[in-house]
Amino acid sequence: MKKRSEADRLITKIVVVVTMGALAFGYDTGVIAGALPFMQLPIAKGGLGLTPLTEGLVTSALVLGAAFGSLICGMLADRFGRRDSLMALSAVFVVGAIGTAQAPSVAVMIAMRAVLGFAVGGASALVPMFISEMAPSGRRGRLVSQNEMMIVTGQLVAYTLNAGLAHFSNSPSIWRTMLMIAAVPAVLLGVGLFFVPRSPRWLASQGRTDEARRVLELIRSTDRQVQHEMRAIYTAVDDDAEQIGWRQAFREVWIRRLLMLGVGLGFAAQFTGVNAFMYFTPIILRQTGLGTEAALVATIGDGLVAVGATFAGIWMIGRFPRRVTLLGGLCGVVLAHLGLGATLLFLKGSAIESYAALGFILLALLFIQMMVSPLYWLLMSELFPMRARGVLTGLSVSCQWIFNATVAFLFPIILHAIGPGTFFVFATINVLSFCFVARFLPETKGLSLEKLEAHLQDHLSTAAVDQEKSSDPAVFAE
Repeated sequence: MKKRSEADRLITKIVVVVTMGALAFGYDTGVIAGALPFMQLPIAKGGLGLTPLTEGLVTSALVLGAAFGSLICGMLADRFGRRDSLMALSAVFVVGAIGTAQAPSVAVMIAMRAVLGFAVGGASALVPMFISEMAPSGRRGRLVSQNEMMIVTGQLVAYTLNAGLAHFSNSPSIWRTMLMIAAVPAVLLGVGLFFVPRSPRWLASQGRTDEARRVLELIRSTDRQVQHEMRAIYTAVDDDAEQIGWRQAFREVWIRRLLMLGVGLGFAAQFTGVNAFMYFTPIILRQTGLGTEAALVATIGDGLVAVGATFAGIWMIGRFPRRVTLLGGLCGVVLAHLGLGATLLFLKGSAIESYAALGFILLALLFIQMMVSPLYWLLMSELFPMRARGVLTGLSVSCQWIFNATVAFLFPIILHAIGPGTFFVFATINVLSFCFVARFLPETKGLSLEKLEAHLQDHLSTAAVDQEKSSDPAVFAE
């Protein structure tokens, strides 16, 4: 029992340290919502004189950097190891945080946001990978889910600090302090990783099997678990040697279609407008007549709803079918966008406009964080076959970051141009996403990865799905 408790404590310590990367990820994506209103001020008054165009560039630079970071950091982690790659990313986080906080111009701000984005994208790929390779199988799902919980917690911390700093400081340059705080979780990540062992799976893949065994002896409670997992690692390493490359992946019709499904799910997840709300809630609420400080306080509601909804989403994932949950979430998102658009259009200037707008924003985030976002990341881990998982996951996740950047760049421009109509556009897009998911997404709950792969290969290799098999849970809905 002593060994079990020691192993559990070490695993918990590892997860806490590694998810500092997810906390930094969340803070960096959330802090911009509070910084933008101050950065819009003229340079002479302490801001950067942002316009709707440069505002979109500053916001989207991070997610474009993340698209690049997520695409290549998997390869870097395979070569240099998960832990050492995360150490390097912690340094990039610090450089990006300091660079954005000290940026003297819009051009420097955009460049430093891209650097910060590289670290964010790398963390989005490496943190769950590292946790999954360290966690025992019985706790893997719960421990990996801490990654998403720390992301939304980081966003909540950002919103809370933004509101507090804006309230207690009279300096228009307070946005620089908001951005500098992002270095704190990055430093904690870098320092903490010195006390975390390397991934046993990566060590074994490098032929360092004795080191891999020593790590497992630290993080597993019995010798039997160590022996069993070492055998599984040997098998996985042998399978990895047979993985297909980029060019070969695209030669197979079913894999090309599976990639299209992964990219389509990324589109659906990002065009819910989740990051339009996370980045721009203060700006939306200011259009209703709410003051800057009050709008920043209101964003704390965004963070609280996101954290609570993520807790609920983790519970729902284990109890309800994936397709049903995702489709229900998209329906809720459509209704929330319609309600928000109608509020801004028909309640303009009324006493309840700000409250109704905030209510529909929170409703949208509830459905997104509870029934859409958790499902997206789970499906990315389930849909792709082992021999092409690295290639397909890297491409799909990179594309979702590009969609994220597209929303971040276009949202302030479109909001400035058509106002409330922006949310009717989002509602229409989400209706199309609903149709895409209903038509093409298979049910994955309750199926082993091997059985799911066989079904996907069978049905995606043909142009049409057999109507007679429509009752099979892994067959595409007709």
